[in-house]
Amino acid sequence: MAEYLQPEKKQEIFAKYGKSNKDTGSPESPYRIAHLTEHVKKNKKDVVTRRSLLRLVSKRRQLLNYLQKVDIERYRAIVKELGLRR
Repeated sequence: MAEYLQPEKKQEIFAKYGKSNKDTGSPESPYRIAHLTEHVKKNKKDVVTRRSLLRLVSKRRQLLNYLQKVDIERYRAIVKELGLRR
């Protein structure tokens, strides 16, 4: 069985979106949400994954709402880069 996220891919994501190589909590990283979105599209009856995806999207929304209050320029850059509607 293939691993969800290979170490090389993980380092690439951290380098691109994180502030450092160990930064895993940045709201800029869309990989996990995109991965789960594709899974839910293929497996429509997978309710547990759908719930997990909704939790991730909600958490990202909370982080972005906070970021909008604190640093509006970074917020706008992230929204534009991720292609979010707001």
